[in-house]
Amino acid sequence: MTVNYDSKEYLAKVDAWWRAANYISVAQMYLKDNPLLTREISEEDLKIHPIGHWGTIAGQNFIYAHLNRVINKFDLNMFYLEGPGHGGQVMVSNSYVDGSYSEIYPEASQDEAGLKHLCKIFSFPGGIASHAAPETPGSIHEGGELGYTLSHATGAILDNPDVIAAAVIGDGEAETGPLAGSWFSNSFINPVNDGAVLPILYLNGGKISNPTILERKTDEDLQKYFEGMGWSPLFVGGTDPEKVHPAMAQTMDTAITMIKDIQAKARAGKAEDATIANWPVIVCRTPKGWTGPKTWAGEPIEGGFRAHQVPIPVDAHHMKHVDALVDWMKSYRPEELFDENGTLKDSVREISPKGDKRMSVNPITNGGIDPKPMKITDWKQHAIDTSTPGAIEAQDMTEFAKFAKDLIVENPDNFRIFGPDETKSNRMAEIFKVTNRQWMEAQKPEYDEWIAPVGRVIDSQLSEHQCEGFLEGYVLTGRHGFFASYEAFLRVVDSMITQHFKWLRKAADHKWRKQYPSLNLIATSTVFQQDHNGYTHQDPGLLTHLSEKKPEFIREYLPADANSLMAVMTEALSSEERINLIVSSKHPRPQFYSAEEAEVLVNDGLKIIDWASTDGDNEPDLVIAAAGTEPNLEALAAVSLLNKEFPEMKIRFINVVDLLKLRHPSQDPRGLTDEEFDAYFTADKPIIFAFHGYEGLVRDIFFKRHNHNLMIHGYRENGDITTPFDMRVFSEMDRFHLAQDGALAVKGEAAAEFAQKMTDTVNYHHDYIRANGVDIDEVVNWKWEALNK
Repeated sequence: MTVNYDSKEYLAKVDAWWRAANYISVAQMYLKDNPLLTREISEEDLKIHPIGHWGTIAGQNFIYAHLNRVINKFDLNMFYLEGPGHGGQVMVSNSYVDGSYSEIYPEASQDEAGLKHLCKIFSFPGGIASHAAPETPGSIHEGGELGYTLSHATGAILDNPDVIAAAVIGDGEAETGPLAGSWFSNSFINPVNDGAVLPILYLNGGKISNPTILERKTDEDLQKYFEGMGWSPLFVGGTDPEKVHPAMAQTMDTAITMIKDIQAKARAGKAEDATIANWPVIVCRTPKGWTGPKTWAGEPIEGGFRAHQVPIPVDAHHMKHVDALVDWMKSYRPEELFDENGTLKDSVREISPKGDKRMSVNPITNGGIDPKPMKITDWKQHAIDTSTPGAIEAQDMTEFAKFAKDLIVENPDNFRIFGPDETKSNRMAEIFKVTNRQWMEAQKPEYDEWIAPVGRVIDSQLSEHQCEGFLEGYVLTGRHGFFASYEAFLRVVDSMITQHFKWLRKAADHKWRKQYPSLNLIATSTVFQQDHNGYTHQDPGLLTHLSEKKPEFIREYLPADANSLMAVMTEALSSEERINLIVSSKHPRPQFYSAEEAEVLVNDGLKIIDWASTDGDNEPDLVIAAAGTEPNLEALAAVSLLNKEFPEMKIRFINVVDLLKLRHPSQDPRGLTDEEFDAYFTADKPIIFAFHGYEGLVRDIFFKRHNHNLMIHGYRENGDITTPFDMRVFSEMDRFHLAQDGALAVKGEAAAEFAQKMTDTVNYHHDYIRANGVDIDEVVNWKWEALNK
């Protein structure tokens, strides 16, 4: 039987779906019982504290119902991203109507008892969130912190050529910086290899208590804006459902036809020859709080900010206006939607796409479409020979890029690299021997470098938000990658990273959720290497920020050389359900650790370095520990200074790579036991800890340990444009201060002369760099020498 998707009869079914979703959405806000109003509402039926945000709901339910229609009409592979904040009922209600919610949560059965359960748990203790949270079927995007809908959608459709991401963007969200910047996403979507994003800008006119900017713009102004940004805007809107339904159907059809035409034309040729497309964007104007109360207490509700949250003041303790609530709910004609058992009638559910075509259970929203593990080559084929520690100088990120190049070749369609115009600066140019930067805009060959329509690197937009959003969308849909950026400017997106952590944390509570590849962040151009850019570029605080999150989901790696970095990246790219922060050097550095040592450092988290220690099998006099590239370099130089001056001193040197492994097991399940910790650090011997980040993080780690005889030398929020070594001196994270503290801790007054020598050397350094502009020879020409043992 042929279905006429454009007929009045079919649109009446779309309307019935919409009314059902609206009815269930209102019931979720107010009710915990009697969801079908089969008897007079009592106090026991109402929640004491109704929670919800009505303003966005009906408009989004309308969009969702019409997306179902085009999925059926065009046989689409489509999923839904809910950008407007607090619109949680939308995806809950629609997944209940299509039956998938009950399939995942059988207690929310397709009858009155199940509907009662659904209403009670919404925004209720022990229940579900008011956002499209991880417990919500079909969601990969919670919409709590606004601004990331379009970047998540774009990340999701990269390398997914058959998918359309319906990205609903609220007009409040559209005012955020990240969302405004994400209209550039079309510059990176290849219509051959990638899917399509259908942005639906939902202009309902109100935020919490303000109008929205774009809704006050004329269609003419918005037309110019979007056309100037390379999009093809389609306008639809109104207040009368009888008129808006056919208008929306026509607009949706036009948008899908445009997408299919763009793809068909491009796919008749090669991806390498594709050009930028003018993808459609739907601008939908319907009232905030549509179909709800028109006015309340003499003030307008529908169409303005007053519809934002709970529009009618009714709860278990305030029953005065309950008749108004009942009238509102009955306006959706529930008797036409539900049978006598409280089950949605077949005529309502008839427009539901079938099986995995339902947006709520599209596989892309739960681990991805046919996800594949990464093929990870053996990094040791690129290992540096460190048989003489420190004899070879290399740039860690340059060496890692040789390994990354192999990964690109082995994973041609499920691995990507993202960055904000920093891939070359971060010393990864080697990868461009096998790939390009994906870029759909015009090219200027005389000026451009590694620019092409096809490439595994997206780094041509200077936006950390876009990089993070693209990567999140990519890994949440089952693929792999990393985002490399200047360390200080990863802080630009630390709240985005936090939101991703919250997603992982909540998703882990739901067994039906499949696992995701980890989110990998490389922080380079680091705090102690920013001597040329200055104080603004110096901030290692992401280490502290992430360390405060649930430990099961966070790893912080501080590899001190290229071998260690490649071993860390092998672990990170193989992992799932984590955020891996890797702090790495890009400048030339002595290479100290063998491939075997690097793998132990990753597997165990830390290692006593025999060739840099003199304690043998004995209890040391002094423990020197280091976490990070410059901390390792300076700590090893301090070991050398102390060994030459005090050859009898028993020194133990520890390199720490997996920082959070040092935490107590009561704080982190992976943490070393007290016995293991003391075997490394002793119970009472002095410890000099050279650290890449803020000192408080290490201080917290040692708080529950036996040994508090600790002196930490980390970043002390001092910096400037200066010489490389002076950056370390600013924070006393240099060899001379480290050696001075170590000597005084072990020898006391007997080390006074050596301590003064260290002070004199620092003073000499201070004067020398200001006269000559370069570091002193003692630092520049230093080489590791075998210790006196």
